[in-house]
Amino acid sequence: MTEVAVLTPDPADPSYIALWPGVLDRLSNALAGAGITARPTPWTDHVESAHGLTAFPLVLPLIAWGYHRDHESWMQACAAWTEAGAPLANPAEVLSWNSDKRYLARLAEKGVAIPPTIWSDHVDAGVVEAAFAATGARQLVVKPTVSGGAWRTLRVSAGDRLEEVLTEAPVGGAMIQPFLPGVVTEGETSLLFFGGELSHVVNKRPGHAEEFRIQVQYGGRYQRLDRAPEGALALAERTLAAIDEDLLYARIDVAPDPDGNWVLMEAELIEPDFYLDAAPEAGARFGRAVAERLAR
Repeated sequence: MTEVAVLTPDPADPSYIALWPGVLDRLSNALAGAGITARPTPWTDHVESAHGLTAFPLVLPLIAWGYHRDHESWMQACAAWTEAGAPLANPAEVLSWNSDKRYLARLAEKGVAIPPTIWSDHVDAGVVEAAFAATGARQLVVKPTVSGGAWRTLRVSAGDRLEEVLTEAPVGGAMIQPFLPGVVTEGETSLLFFGGELSHVVNKRPGHAEEFRIQVQYGGRYQRLDRAPEGALALAERTLAAIDEDLLYARIDVAPDPDGNWVLMEAELIEPDFYLDAAPEAGARFGRAVAERLAR
């Protein structure tokens, strides 16, 4: 069987130890069905040199969780992998720029709809108060431009004691957006693409009405949809056309704005969960996409 590398979290970071082994098992089973063996290796073992990766015909960074906690090392690693021509899929250059959510502003310049966003190099009470005034919103979402799994992501309401609320605010660059109620009432929709083709669609909702985060660690509920909602697929395809990279996989996360229009929340091109537990048959499609990439 062909052996490929799968990048996994830093062993010194216990944050995801209860989650990532299960994701690895699902990926390994999907690849095994296509005659491919997954060899896990921590991404942090390959920061200064790509030597340990170049022997593989393909490297999948699909569980490189936690890179946002040491973004400097991540950027160093991406540069080393690019210089060495390591067989990353998705390409190391993509792994670099996609790690900072300011890419959303560049996609917006190309005509991709995103929520109204204020970009700031820091967060404090003055910045948030100015955002309330500029947007007229009653609630804002504040999140780091370099993040993962809703890390240091806050929902702030007008009238909150900001000095108290912002104790867990992002450190460094941040993005501030009006809160989209549709994320709670209708959910966020993820469209999964393998080899440029739509594989499956999953709707994600918070576990209860008081929660706005849809990640499983916060009680998020995931359900596979039979088809993409009207308009969501068009936005996802427009996003991929604007990116115009040779992508093995992509997860495009979209949500409805207050006017019912679809907006791009994220284009996850580094280490997206494919939600194979919600759509187990999609594992075979991913395995075939990897096999086709190896056969190039």
